[in-house]
Amino acid sequence: MGWSTSELAEMAGTTVNTIRHYHRVGLLDQPERRGNGYKQYQARHLARVLQILRLREMGVPLARVDRMGDSPADSKDALRALDAELAAGIERLRRARQEVAALLREGTPTDVPAGFEGVAERLSDADRAVIAISSRFYDERAVEDLRTMIDAEPTDLDHEMNTLPPDASADTRQRLAERVAVILEEHRRNHPWLSDPGSRLTMPQAVVEKAAMMSVTDLYNEAQQDVMRRALLILEGEPE
Repeated sequence: MGWSTSELAEMAGTTVNTIRHYHRVGLLDQPERRGNGYKQYQARHLARVLQILRLREMGVPLARVDRMGDSPADSKDALRALDAELAAGIERLRRARQEVAALLREGTPTDVPAGFEGVAERLSDADRAVIAISSRFYDERAVEDLRTMIDAEPTDLDHEMNTLPPDASADTRQRLAERVAVILEEHRRNHPWLSDPGSRLTMPQAVVEKAAMMSVTDLYNEAQQDVMRRALLILEGEPE
């Protein structure tokens, strides 16, 4: 007496292909065959398949199923490692749900980095891209400082910078640069690390500087770049 492959799969609540895959990877012993050549699975096969399926539902990869063993002593270390992975996965899902909830609550697009939903309406497409890139290069405290800085900036200045046309006059650029310089100087006073950001970086400074340069040249138009350049010159005491 025994079961066919399809009968075994049905009783285990899985598929024939899954049973065959367990055979291929060496997790399930081959059964004896009847005189007509058909496989004849026994209760031990069903128990083994159910064990494998249970471990898979717990998150154990197939490659690690054999390490779990048949006794608590054999599987203790593997279960501890699995528990740590599951805890990390739960934390990732918790943070993901927080981000989804914030996006739904604020009605912001998905390119707005986490934590910036409240200031999203003040950001241009270029600003959002720059912040997303910056969040990869700075630690959490620095990113939070960036959000605080954006929140403190005059909304009319944000709007004028975001809508500045590429052919803006030199006078317009200089006027904006002078306003931007004042804001940047205030940011430096409130957040001294801006003058020496090395301690807040999560990647080598050369990598960050290259990414910053590429971000500005790729995402902002010529007039906006010129305003930023003029503002930095003003900060360095070179207004011309």
